[in-house]
Amino acid sequence: MAKLTKTQKVRAEMDREKIYGVDEAIATLREHASKKFDETVEIAINLGVDPRHADQMVRGMVSLPAGTGKDVKVAVFARGDNAEKATAAGADKVGAEDLMEDMQAGNLDYDRVIATPDMMGVVGRLGKVLGPKGLMPNPKLGTVTPNVEQAVKDAKGGQVEFRVEKMGIIHSGIGKMSFNDADLKKNFESLTQAIVKAKPSGSKGKYVKKVSLTSSMGPGLKIDLAEIEGA
Repeated sequence: MAKLTKTQKVRAEMDREKIYGVDEAIATLREHASKKFDETVEIAINLGVDPRHADQMVRGMVSLPAGTGKDVKVAVFARGDNAEKATAAGADKVGAEDLMEDMQAGNLDYDRVIATPDMMGVVGRLGKVLGPKGLMPNPKLGTVTPNVEQAVKDAKGGQVEFRVEKMGIIHSGIGKMSFNDADLKKNFESLTQAIVKAKPSGSKGKYVKKVSLTSSMGPGLKIDLAEIEGA
Protein backbone atom coordinates (compact mmCIF):
# COMPACT_ATOMS: atom_id res chain seq x y z
CA MET A 1 0.00 0.00 0.00
CA ALA A 2 1.40 3.41 -0.98
CA LYS A 3 2.37 5.74 1.87
CA LEU A 4 0.21 8.79 2.30
CA THR A 5 1.88 12.16 1.95
CA LYS A 6 1.66 14.64 4.83
CA THR A 7 -1.01 16.59 2.92
CA GLN A 8 -3.05 13.43 2.27
CA LYS A 9 -2.84 12.47 5.94
CA VAL A 10 -4.06 15.90 7.04
CA ARG A 11 -7.00 15.77 4.63
CA ALA A 12 -7.90 12.23 5.69
CA GLU A 13 -7.96 13.27 9.35
CA MET A 14 -10.12 16.38 8.79
CA ASP A 15 -13.86 16.39 9.50
CA ARG A 16 -15.08 17.30 6.01
CA GLU A 17 -18.53 18.30 7.26
CA LYS A 18 -17.33 20.72 9.92
CA ILE A 19 -18.29 24.36 9.42
CA TYR A 20 -15.59 26.88 10.33
CA GLY A 21 -15.63 30.52 11.27
CA VAL A 22 -13.15 32.54 9.21
CA ASP A 23 -10.75 33.03 12.14
CA GLU A 24 -10.74 29.32 12.98
CA ALA A 25 -10.28 28.36 9.32
CA ILE A 26 -7.24 30.65 8.95
CA ALA A 27 -5.74 29.27 12.17
CA THR A 28 -6.31 25.69 10.97
CA LEU A 29 -4.66 26.36 7.61
CA ARG A 30 -1.72 27.98 9.38
CA GLU A 31 -1.37 24.96 11.65
CA HIS A 32 -0.94 22.70 8.62
CA ALA A 33 1.04 25.13 6.44
CA SER A 34 4.19 24.06 4.64
CA LYS A 35 7.48 25.19 6.10
CA LYS A 36 9.18 24.99 2.69
CA PHE A 37 7.36 27.74 0.78
CA ASP A 38 4.86 30.56 1.22
CA GLU A 39 1.52 28.99 0.31
CA THR A 40 -1.27 30.96 -1.33
CA VAL A 41 -4.54 31.15 0.61
CA GLU A 42 -7.42 30.54 -1.78
CA ILE A 43 -11.18 30.92 -1.65
CA ALA A 44 -13.83 29.04 -3.62
CA ILE A 45 -17.38 30.39 -3.71
CA ASN A 46 -20.25 28.34 -5.14
CA LEU A 47 -22.99 30.63 -6.43
CA GLY A 48 -26.58 29.94 -7.38
CA VAL A 49 -26.11 31.24 -10.92
CA ASP A 50 -25.78 29.81 -14.42
CA PRO A 51 -23.18 31.95 -16.21
CA ARG A 52 -24.35 30.64 -19.60
CA HIS A 53 -27.11 33.25 -19.25
CA ALA A 54 -25.97 36.86 -19.65
CA ASP A 55 -28.16 38.07 -16.77
CA GLN A 56 -26.48 35.60 -14.38
CA MET A 57 -22.84 36.46 -15.10
CA VAL A 58 -20.83 37.57 -12.06
CA ARG A 59 -17.65 39.51 -12.81
CA GLY A 60 -15.86 42.47 -11.33
CA MET A 61 -12.79 43.99 -9.72
CA VAL A 62 -11.97 44.51 -6.06
CA SER A 63 -8.93 45.92 -4.27
CA LEU A 64 -7.68 43.66 -1.49
CA PRO A 65 -6.62 45.97 1.36
CA ALA A 66 -3.58 43.85 2.27
CA GLY A 67 -2.56 43.16 -1.33
CA THR A 68 -2.13 39.75 -2.92
CA GLY A 69 1.47 38.96 -2.07
CA LYS A 70 1.98 38.31 -5.76
CA ASP A 71 4.09 40.16 -8.32
CA VAL A 72 1.46 41.13 -10.90
CA LYS A 73 2.74 41.50 -14.46
CA VAL A 74 0.97 44.28 -16.36
CA ALA A 75 1.02 45.14 -20.07
CA VAL A 76 -0.33 48.49 -21.28
CA PHE A 77 -1.40 49.63 -24.74
CA ALA A 78 -0.76 53.36 -24.87
CA ARG A 79 1.09 56.05 -26.79
CA GLY A 80 2.87 59.31 -25.97
CA ASP A 81 2.30 60.79 -22.52
CA ASN A 82 0.07 57.89 -21.47
CA ALA A 83 2.81 55.42 -22.36
CA GLU A 84 5.28 57.39 -20.24
CA LYS A 85 2.85 57.52 -17.31
CA ALA A 86 2.20 53.77 -17.53
CA THR A 87 5.93 53.07 -17.50
CA ALA A 88 6.48 55.40 -14.54
CA ALA A 89 3.64 53.65 -12.66
CA GLY A 90 5.45 50.32 -12.98
CA ALA A 91 3.96 48.62 -16.05
CA ASP A 92 6.08 45.67 -17.18
CA LYS A 93 5.52 46.28 -20.89
CA VAL A 94 4.13 49.31 -22.71
CA GLY A 95 3.57 49.62 -26.44
CA ALA A 96 1.19 49.83 -29.39
CA GLU A 97 1.48 47.85 -32.64
CA ASP A 98 4.80 46.45 -31.44
CA LEU A 99 3.14 45.07 -28.29
CA MET A 100 0.29 43.65 -30.39
CA GLU A 101 2.77 41.81 -32.62
CA ASP A 102 4.65 40.54 -29.58
CA MET A 103 1.43 39.08 -28.16
CA GLN A 104 0.45 37.59 -31.51
CA ALA A 105 3.80 35.79 -31.45
CA GLY A 106 2.74 34.13 -28.20
CA ASN A 107 4.32 36.37 -25.56
CA LEU A 108 1.38 36.51 -23.15
CA ASP A 109 3.00 36.19 -19.75
CA TYR A 110 0.83 38.89 -18.15
CA ASP A 111 -1.73 38.95 -15.35
CA ARG A 112 -3.46 42.15 -16.54
CA VAL A 113 -3.71 43.96 -19.87
CA ILE A 114 -4.74 47.64 -19.82
CA ALA A 115 -5.44 49.98 -22.73
CA THR A 116 -6.36 53.61 -23.35
CA PRO A 117 -9.63 54.00 -25.32
CA ASP A 118 -7.82 55.21 -28.46
CA MET A 119 -5.82 51.95 -28.57
CA MET A 120 -8.81 49.61 -28.80
CA GLY A 121 -8.55 49.50 -32.59
CA VAL A 122 -5.16 47.83 -32.13
CA VAL A 123 -6.20 45.72 -29.14
CA GLY A 124 -9.32 44.53 -30.98
CA ARG A 125 -7.12 42.48 -33.30
CA LEU A 126 -6.07 40.40 -30.30
CA GLY A 127 -9.56 39.23 -29.36
CA LYS A 128 -8.86 35.57 -30.20
CA VAL A 129 -5.56 35.73 -28.34
CA LEU A 130 -6.51 37.65 -25.19
CA GLY A 131 -10.18 36.58 -24.90
CA PRO A 132 -9.62 32.90 -24.01
CA LYS A 133 -7.12 33.93 -21.32
CA GLY A 134 -9.48 36.47 -19.77
CA LEU A 135 -7.03 39.28 -20.55
CA MET A 136 -9.06 41.35 -23.00
CA PRO A 137 -9.29 44.96 -21.73
CA ASN A 138 -12.83 45.86 -20.69
CA PRO A 139 -14.18 49.33 -19.77
CA LYS A 140 -16.56 47.77 -17.21
CA LEU A 141 -13.55 46.40 -15.34
CA GLY A 142 -11.56 49.60 -15.58
CA THR A 143 -8.94 48.09 -17.88
CA VAL A 144 -9.93 50.37 -20.76
CA THR A 145 -9.30 53.80 -19.30
CA PRO A 146 -7.61 57.14 -20.08
CA ASN A 147 -6.07 56.99 -16.59
CA VAL A 148 -3.59 54.18 -17.22
CA GLU A 149 -1.34 55.44 -14.44
CA GLN A 150 -3.98 54.70 -11.78
CA ALA A 151 -5.00 51.43 -13.45
CA VAL A 152 -1.41 50.17 -13.30
CA LYS A 153 -1.05 51.23 -9.65
CA ASP A 154 -4.33 49.46 -8.79
CA ALA A 155 -3.23 46.26 -10.54
CA LYS A 156 0.15 46.30 -8.83
CA GLY A 157 -1.34 47.27 -5.46
CA GLY A 158 -3.69 44.36 -4.84
CA GLN A 159 -6.65 44.75 -7.18
CA VAL A 160 -7.98 41.38 -8.35
CA GLU A 161 -10.56 40.35 -10.90
CA PHE A 162 -13.22 37.81 -10.00
CA ARG A 163 -15.24 35.91 -12.58
CA VAL A 164 -17.68 33.04 -12.18
CA GLU A 165 -16.73 29.85 -14.02
CA LYS A 166 -18.97 27.51 -15.99
CA MET A 167 -20.06 25.53 -12.93
CA GLY A 168 -21.05 28.65 -10.99
CA ILE A 169 -17.83 28.82 -8.93
CA ILE A 170 -15.46 31.72 -8.31
CA HIS A 171 -11.86 30.91 -7.38
CA SER A 172 -9.43 33.54 -6.15
CA GLY A 173 -6.32 33.97 -4.05
CA ILE A 174 -6.69 36.23 -1.02
CA GLY A 175 -3.06 36.39 0.10
CA LYS A 176 -0.18 34.32 1.40
CA MET A 177 0.31 32.28 4.57
CA SER A 178 3.02 34.82 5.51
CA PHE A 179 0.25 37.43 5.90
CA ASN A 180 -1.00 37.93 9.44
CA ASP A 181 -4.47 36.66 10.36
CA ALA A 182 -6.05 40.12 10.39
CA ASP A 183 -4.87 40.89 6.84
CA LEU A 184 -6.11 37.57 5.48
CA LYS A 185 -9.49 38.18 7.10
CA LYS A 186 -9.70 41.74 5.68
CA ASN A 187 -8.97 40.40 2.20
CA PHE A 188 -11.55 37.63 2.67
CA GLU A 189 -14.20 40.14 3.71
CA SER A 190 -13.41 42.58 0.89
CA LEU A 191 -13.66 39.89 -1.78
CA THR A 192 -16.80 38.20 -0.46
CA GLN A 193 -18.59 41.52 0.03
CA ALA A 194 -17.73 42.59 -3.53
CA ILE A 195 -19.13 39.32 -4.88
CA VAL A 196 -22.31 39.70 -2.82
CA LYS A 197 -22.76 43.24 -4.19
CA ALA A 198 -22.24 41.91 -7.73
CA LYS A 199 -25.32 39.65 -7.47
CA PRO A 200 -26.85 39.67 -10.96
CA SER A 201 -30.49 40.42 -11.72
CA GLY A 202 -31.06 36.91 -13.06
CA SER A 203 -30.02 35.16 -9.84
CA LYS A 204 -33.02 33.58 -8.12
CA GLY A 205 -33.11 31.78 -4.81
CA LYS A 206 -29.96 31.22 -2.75
CA TYR A 207 -27.09 33.26 -4.20
CA VAL A 208 -24.09 32.24 -2.06
CA LYS A 209 -24.44 28.49 -1.61
CA LYS A 210 -21.03 27.43 -0.28
CA VAL A 211 -17.70 29.03 0.60
CA SER A 212 -14.48 27.23 1.35
CA LEU A 213 -10.93 28.26 2.22
CA THR A 214 -7.80 26.32 1.45
CA SER A 215 -4.10 26.84 0.91
CA SER A 216 -1.79 25.51 -1.79
CA MET A 217 -1.08 22.31 0.15
CA GLY A 218 -3.77 22.49 2.80
CA PRO A 219 -7.25 21.00 3.32
CA GLY A 220 -10.44 22.62 2.05
CA LEU A 221 -12.48 24.07 4.94
CA LYS A 222 -16.17 24.95 4.73
CA ILE A 223 -16.94 28.47 5.96
CA ASP A 224 -20.01 29.48 7.95
CA LEU A 225 -22.17 31.52 5.56
CA ALA A 226 -23.44 33.54 8.52
CA GLU A 227 -20.04 35.28 8.55
CA ILE A 228 -20.54 36.62 5.05
CA GLU A 229 -22.47 39.85 5.06
CA GLY A 230 -25.50 39.67 2.75
CA ALA A 231 -25.05 35.98 1.86
